[in-house]
This record gives sequence, C-alpha cells and structure tokens, in this order.
Amino acid sequence: MLKMTDVSKVYRTELIETHALRDLTLHVDEGEFVAVTGPSGSGKTTFLNIAGLLETPSSGSYLLDRADVSDLNDRQRSRIRNEKVGFIFQSFNLIPDLSLADNVDVPLRYRGWSGAQRRRATGEMLDLVGLGSRKDYLPSQLSGGQQQRVAIARALAGQPRFLLADEPTGNLDSEMAEQVMQLLESINREGTTIVMVTHDPDLAARAHRNIHILDGRASDQGLPEQSVVTPLDAHREAAHA
Repeated sequence: MLKMTDVSKVYRTELIETHALRDLTLHVDEGEFVAVTGPSGSGKTTFLNIAGLLETPSSGSYLLDRADVSDLNDRQRSRIRNEKVGFIFQSFNLIPDLSLADNVDVPLRYRGWSGAQRRRATGEMLDLVGLGSRKDYLPSQLSGGQQQRVAIARALAGQPRFLLADEPTGNLDSEMAEQVMQLLESINREGTTIVMVTHDPDLAARAHRNIHILDGRASDQGLPEQSVVTPLDAHREAAHA
C-alpha cells in the first residue's frame, strides 16, 4: 500500500540546511494498522506530510497503491490525495460555523459527488461514529471526543484506501481516547489501512506493528513481517479454507 525507499527531505534557507528525513525506508501492507513513534523533531510530521502527499521528498522513491507518486505536481497530488487518502488531525480541523453534516460534506464536494451521494455518505459516516442524531449541531456544541469522531467521519466519507492519523487521541481524556481507538480498530477490521502517529506506547502497542523514527530514519520495532496477519490476509485465508 505504501512503500518508501531511501526517502530524504531537506529544507533549505539562505543560512541553514535541515535534514528532516535521511534515507528513510519503510513499507506498509494493505490492511495493516501501523503505529509510528519517535521523539519530537525526529521526522514523524515530515514523514506524515510526504505519506499524505502534502509534501514531496527531496530524493528517494514513494509508491502509494503501487503507483510512483514521488514527483507529481500539486494538481496530481491533490487528485490522488482526494481519491485515496483520509486525514485525522490532532486538532480536529473542523470548520466552526458549519454543522457536523456540512463539515463531513465539504471534501465530498471537491470529488464532484452529487447531492444525493453526499447526503447518503454523510449520514452513513455520522451514524458509524454515533453522531447521526446530532448532524445539525455545531462543533462547539460537542465534547473533544465527539469532535474527533466527526473528524474521523469526514476522513472516511470519501471511502479512502489509506488513513493517516496524527496523534488522534492527543487532545482527549483517557475515556474519549479509548472510544476513538476502538473506532479506528473497527475501521481497520473492515479493511482500511491505517498509519497512526502517536507518543503513547499503550496506543502504539494496539497496532499490528510499530515503526520508530529517530533522526529522520526508520526502524521496525514491531512484529516480524511474516507474523503480521492483516485483515486482508485473514480474508484471503478464509477464502481458501
């Protein structure tokens, strides 16, 4: 699903050159739930931005869904991002003066979906996260955990193949964080590939595999590749049973 090989990212100004990523190599299989950990300043955010096609690498290759996306222009990256990638942000990034339904609806408009398609998808996703009855509420009328669930609904409404979550429980208390994690695990069981950046070792332990980023390089800290059973693997095994 995602394969980066020798990816580097260098930010340059007239006075300084900063290496955010250094020959980073990693892969994420379809259907996996992978946690990315590492200290502040290690390169996690840069990795996430490149993985989500918000930035391009300075060097190296990046394959997303088996297509090379390393050198696409802004328009090409926007199209693929809109079609295949969902984002969940730590700060929710909801539009405060729009209802929950309209917040979920906004990215679907950019995909050119009809009004009927958008209403159906919006309703289904808000129901999925347990907020269908509050579709006309404003974000300010919800708790932090509920706002994060709306952000998840928005990320999923376009049926992305690949979900990126940046500290999705970072602003939540333990009870709300547990609800969000259970929802992410449920989504993953349905087949969505998830990459989650987190500082919380307990949350990272619930992923199939941990990737640790330090000084711009990645090391696999989780289960050996051959022992990871993803939802897609389980489906294939069941089909051949």
